[in-house]
Amino acid sequence: MVEEMLTPVRAGKRVCAAFYGHPGVFVWPSHEAIEQARGEGFEARMLPGVSAEDCLFADLGVDPATAGCQSYEATRFLEGRPAVERRAALVLWQIGVVGSAEHTAEPRAPLLGALVDALREIYPDDHEVVVYEASPFAGVAPLVRPVPLAALGAAVTPASTLYVPPLESF
Repeated sequence: MVEEMLTPVRAGKRVCAAFYGHPGVFVWPSHEAIEQARGEGFEARMLPGVSAEDCLFADLGVDPATAGCQSYEATRFLEGRPAVERRAALVLWQIGVVGSAEHTAEPRAPLLGALVDALREIYPDDHEVVVYEASPFAGVAPLVRPVPLAALGAAVTPASTLYVPPLESF
């Protein structure tokens, strides 16, 4: 993808690349193409787009300013086990491919059970979480599936994001 963007730049053409969601969130080729273009002396910049996080806040009707929001890619969360503030929301990206080096589900995320176990150390089994998938199409509803934490595994697809509401209030 990087070469597909840079080849016409090197030929003197103006190039614009569009990506699903925000071009800088979970999109390595956009960052790499900009870095290489600048390194070769070309002007390159990234313009913001509507991200899956923006869609999540709008579709779920939550305001991250109310209690705060922690956000992690699921595999990095599981590997690093950061301290979680239970009074703030938690968003875990790519839970449907947690533990997969290629970000594919084979046929399920290899470490989804371990992720659920890690979350159960922080939240009770009956804490309602939301499996979320932004709609890629205008006019089509997103996937919003509330489930108790203990039942999370059955509700996940490769495109799933997890929203964990605050457990306590400030």
